[in-house]
Parts: sequence; structure tokens; C-alpha cells
Amino acid sequence: MKKLLIITYYWPPSAGAGVQRWLKFSKYLKEFGWEPVIYTPLNPEYPGEDPSLSADVPEDIVVLKTKIWEPYRYYKFVTGKKPGEKVQAGFLSEHKKPGKIEKASAWLRGNLFIPDARKFWIKPSVKFLTDWLNKNPVDAMVSNGPPHSMHLIAKGIKEAHDIPWLADFRDPWTQIDFYHRLRLSKKADRKHKALEKEVLAKADAVSTVSPHCAKGLREIEERHVEVVTNGYDPEDFKNIKPFDYDAFSITHLGSMNADRNPLALWKVLKELVLENPFFRENLRIRLIGKTDFSVTEQLEMNGLMDYTEKLDYLPHDQALAESGQSALLLLALNNTPNVMGIAPGKLYEYLALKRPILCIGPEAGDAASIISETQSGYTANFDNENKMRDILLVWAKKFREKKLSLENHSIENYSRKITTKKMAGILDRITEE
Repeated sequence: MKKLLIITYYWPPSAGAGVQRWLKFSKYLKEFGWEPVIYTPLNPEYPGEDPSLSADVPEDIVVLKTKIWEPYRYYKFVTGKKPGEKVQAGFLSEHKKPGKIEKASAWLRGNLFIPDARKFWIKPSVKFLTDWLNKNPVDAMVSNGPPHSMHLIAKGIKEAHDIPWLADFRDPWTQIDFYHRLRLSKKADRKHKALEKEVLAKADAVSTVSPHCAKGLREIEERHVEVVTNGYDPEDFKNIKPFDYDAFSITHLGSMNADRNPLALWKVLKELVLENPFFRENLRIRLIGKTDFSVTEQLEMNGLMDYTEKLDYLPHDQALAESGQSALLLLALNNTPNVMGIAPGKLYEYLALKRPILCIGPEAGDAASIISETQSGYTANFDNENKMRDILLVWAKKFREKKLSLENHSIENYSRKITTKKMAGILDRITEE
């Protein structure tokens, strides 16, 4: 059994999509000849917690933890947040528009904390892991970013031990949707890009989650980039109850920030409610997770708040159960330059729930391609109101006939065991070269 050191900021009890990629890989890696060893912070600043995910942690796994210092305590103080209040990722703000203090903090974040606020964990981690590896050799290591400080820890270990290294980009670095909002100086932008290019050049293998993301990384550093998508774990869906047609519900699972706010969809739903008795009597909009204030504003402006139920973050198993009882599942993509490569983790869980998916985003993007391949729903461009309306009317008719169901095609290709097998194959290759 080969040993794999996994350097990751997110690990249970962290909530959200960031933790699940390498948690699920770790769950199945042993079946493909790899024993995972986790390195993660002892006292991280997670945006949310979900203790239920600890059930997926293998019983005999080694988890190494050291203390991390993060500047969020000072950020909370200057922005008036309470000490125990969570800092949301992706510039999501639930209650107000960002003020001057928040904008100044974004400038500090982008220009002083390079590559991110976890930079102060890099040197202590390299020292700790160098000492640990002298007594506990491993066959390979993985860095999981963001936060991209994890890649810089791995780079330091690579320079000290020359261990085969896979840099896994769960999300982009300088091509991520909110990069422009960091208010970077030219000097800071050059430093971010130089560090990113160095990681891409020095890693023995690079992986990411979609073809367009891989293309973006190749444009930065000309090299091969593996695509290993996210996926779904069949064990998470064993007890999902059949849909009972109680309401024509449209559910969005996960955080909905301002970039994901589907403005055209709210307008279409407003019109359907006004002109169509079925929508007026049966429509339910369900938002499970953190919701930006801009989304709430648009729902109010379109007269949809009476049809809307907002649920804060739910444990993963409960969130899936709630989503399984939805007529439709909404996949609202970020209306940002990198949208072609966005195929979020929730997409694959939507596939496993076998409810029709309405994707708002580019019809030639990676998410749209997967939905089309699996015949799991439809994609409408951000401003294509006519197509959204037509899709909703067709599905409303099937709902009334109680025929709103799917037989997804080839979704097993996206099971976590299959994606873990592909990832293990990459690790085998870099250790055999």
C-alpha cells in the first residue's frame, strides 16, 4: 500500500463543497492501493461546519494537525463582526452591501496576503512536515487548493524531499471569478501570477475539475493538465425518498452569491405567477444555504418572496433529502469570465437525485455538456428568458401529469469511486516515472 500525503485546509468538521473532493477521495483511495495521510490546520477559520461529514472519514486514517494563525480576528474587529461570526467565501454578504471598510479589507487581502490569508501557515507547515517526513516517508503528496497556500506548502516540501507532487486545483487561482474584486496593484497581480506559474511548472502532475479549467491552466503554463471531475457518492443517496408532487418547487442547493443571482429567471417566474394560475398556486422557490442580499432584493422586487423559503446551511445528508423532494433543481452558474469551466460539486449530486435540472449559464459550457450528456435537464443562457419560460411550461405540464421524472444516462461515470480510480491512476504514474 503506497502512502499519500494530502495537504488540505478543508477537512471535517468543515462544511461546504470545498471539503468533499478530498474527503471522498480519501474514503476510496485504499481500494486502489493508496493509504491517505491528511495534513490540515488544528484551528481553522471555516465559513461553516457540518459534523455529519465526519462519518466519511476512514476510521484508521492518520490526520496530522498543527496550529494556524489567520488574520480573520482583526478583520472581524474592523468590520464590526462578532468574534464567533463566520466569514463567508466568495464575497457573499447576506445583510448589506459591502461598505468602505469591507472594500478596504478586500484590498488588504489581495495585496498583502499573497496568495491568501493562510500564508502564515506555509513556513511552519514546511518545517513540521519536513521533520515528520524524515521519520515517516510517503510515496507521493497532493496539495488541494484553494486556498492556494496549500500548493506553496507542497512546493516547499518538494524542494526539501523531492516527493512526487500532484497539485489539484479545485478552483482556479488568478482565473477565479472574484479575482478582479481583490483590487490588486500591478505588483501584487504579478506576484500572484508568478507564484501560480511556479506551482504549475514544478508540480509533477496538475489536475483540475473541468476541461475549460484545464485549458485556462495550460494557457498559464504549457503542460499537460489532468481533468478529474467532482462526483457523487452513491452511499449518500440510499435513503432519498421519491418525489411526492406536493408543490412545483425549484430548489437551489448551496451558497448563492451575487454572481449567481439569476435575474432573468426571477423575471420569468414573476410573469408566470401573474399570468398562469398553476404557478400562482403551486410555485415554491427553496434556497438551501447562504444567500446574498442581492438575491433577496431581486426576489422582493419581482414579488416572489411569498413563494420563497430560505433555509440556512443544513447538514449534508439533510440538504440532499430536502433537495430530493424538489420538482426541479436550479443550477445557477457564476456570470463571470471563467463560467465556461464552472461545473460545481452540487451538479453531480443533482444528477444522483434524478430530478430535472435547470442550469442558468452558457449552453456551450462544461456544466451544460454534462447535463446534456446525462439527459438530466436543460441549460439556458443567462438572458434567454424565452427558453427558461418554455422549459418551465413543459415541466409544469409533466408535473400536472405526475410524469416529471428522469432516467439519467451514464451518471455512474461520475461516482466518487470512479473519479477516485482516475486520481489514483495519476498518482501511480508520477510515482513510477
